[in-house]
Amino acid sequence: MALDLTQTLHYSATGLEIHKLVVGPYDNNVFSVRCTETGEAALIDAADEHEQLLELAEATGVKTILETHGHFDHIQAIPAMRDAGYKVGITAEDAPMLNEMSYDYLLEHDTVIEVGKLRLETILNPGHTSGSMSFKITDHPVLFSGDTLFPGGPGATTNGGGGDFDTIIESIDRLMFAKFDADTVVMPGHGLDTTIGNERPSLDEWIARGW
Repeated sequence: MALDLTQTLHYSATGLEIHKLVVGPYDNNVFSVRCTETGEAALIDAADEHEQLLELAEATGVKTILETHGHFDHIQAIPAMRDAGYKVGITAEDAPMLNEMSYDYLLEHDTVIEVGKLRLETILNPGHTSGSMSFKITDHPVLFSGDTLFPGGPGATTNGGGGDFDTIIESIDRLMFAKFDADTVVMPGHGLDTTIGNERPSLDEWIARGW
């Protein structure tokens, strides 16, 4: 059965569609960020269930894959996606976590990735891993936070890959809370969306509890 894009559509605005699939045993969120003017898209996290992701990529016009970080649950579909011709980008800090899966190019902090007429701003957010990256859509209130920021707090910092609690708190505060408006929608690597405004008032609480 062909993928029904009316069922995967998660968010839309002028010139933009975001399609979402939840895949794998850890319920990873995978997003296709699509420019509706050109039909080009980028896939965020080739997590798992590559058959579904290949369908989504073909249906939405994916040209490249952007990895938020290198933890195993976010990279399982990379080999199949690369075999199908899709190029994969990841930060230099997390690239070694891919091992034999490999990648095609490196993502750097504070650059712009063109997706049709859309622009994705790269944000290096260390703390969950040393090379965790978030992506903000220019001129749209949408932030893809990977496993850095969730509803209710930061991502885990004790599960390998260079995690550090103080670092993730500083990263969230300086590179998310201080930069983006309260109505910015945060789309994390697992679970439900939240907003900067929902999460920002709880920063001191997170620091006090230590996780």
